[in-house]
Amino acid sequence: MQPRVSMITLGVADLERSKAFYRDGLGFPLMGEDPQVAFFTLNGTWLGLYGREALAEDATVSPEGGGFPGFALAHNVASEAEVDAVLAQAVAAGAELVKPGQKVFWGGYSGYFRDPDGFLWEVACNPFFWVGPPDTTAQG
Repeated sequence: MQPRVSMITLGVADLERSKAFYRDGLGFPLMGEDPQVAFFTLNGTWLGLYGREALAEDATVSPEGGGFPGFALAHNVASEAEVDAVLAQAVAAGAELVKPGQKVFWGGYSGYFRDPDGFLWEVACNPFFWVGPPDTTAQG
C-alpha cells in the first residue's frame, strides 16, 4: 500500500454552519454544492463535511462521543506570524482559541483552535521541515 491520506471527513452537527466556517471563515475552496455533504480542495487531499449521525451510520458505529478524540488536524505555515494570523482568522470565523501561538518543546511555534464541532486544529511553524506539498518525484 502506498501511504497517503486522500480525504479527511469530519462528522458535523450542522453542515451549513461548518461549511460557512471552512469556506467563508478560513477561505477553504468548496468543490460544488450538495445539501448532504461538502468537499473542500486542499493541497494534496480533500476535507469532507458530513452529518455526524449519517457518517456514524455509514461506518456502523455509535455517533456518541465527547472530550478529546485522540487526534488533531494540523496546518503548517512558514512563520510564527502566520501561526498567529491563522489562529486569529479561525477565532474571527467562530473557532475557540484553545492555546495561543507560542514556542513549544520540539523547537517550533504552534497554537490550537477548536472548530464549531469541537475538532482540534494545530497551527504550527516547524523549522525542521518544509511547509509545501510532498515531493512525489523523489526516488527511494
